[in-house]
Formats: sequence, C-alpha cells, structure tokens
Amino acid sequence: MAEKKRIVYLLTSGTDTPERLYAPFVLAATAAAMGQEPIVYAFIKGITAFKKGEAEKIRVGGFPTLKEVMEQARQAGTRFLVCEQSCMLLGLERGDFIEEAEVVGAATLNDIVLSADAVVSV
Repeated sequence: MAEKKRIVYLLTSGTDTPERLYAPFVLAATAAAMGQEPIVYAFIKGITAFKKGEAEKIRVGGFPTLKEVMEQARQAGTRFLVCEQSCMLLGLERGDFIEEAEVVGAATLNDIVLSADAVVSV
C-alpha cells in the first residue's frame, strides 16, 4: 500500500458565504476515503463554520446540512483545527466551538504546512 499523503485544506470563508463551506469537507472526506491524511485548518472567518450550532443551520441546494457533511469528513478521519489568533480577532472563545474542533496556535499551521504533501486553499 502506498504511503499516506497529508493534505491540508485551508478554510477562510465563513458562515456568511455558506456555499463556500462545503468544498473543504467534501474534499477531505474524499481524501480520507482514498487512504490519505486530511486536515481542515480554519482561520479568519472560516472558524465560524466550527461554532456550536452554526453548521446545523446551513444547507445549500440539494446538499445535506453542513453539519452532516462535516460529520462524514470527521468519521472518515479528517482532523479539524481552528486558529486561536482568529478566535481572538473575531472575539470567540475556545468553548464556542464544536468538540471535534481543536483550537491551535499559528505555529501549528506553519508546522503542518511544512510537513504537508499538498495544501489547498478553498
């Protein structure tokens, strides 16, 4: 079996542009199904997708809710990371996010990107 590749999906769009939120989670779930190691790293407004109660409210077109798509990605093995500095920028606290999202510092993004096989900004 081929070695797993780490793919990082950078999420900067927030709940104010719901149609942009699906791509990183669909891509991450697909990567996991392909045997890869996906990570969704949210910063700037992207962190709002991980705010408790928000993903349940978002449904675009014939797609399931964003929460359902996120859950599929998580169950497939995707890690969810939220930028701590973006939390400070938007006035959000660590406890404002879903349990599955890990709040991390900016250095974490740099470390992950340096070790990634691919970085996709969506």
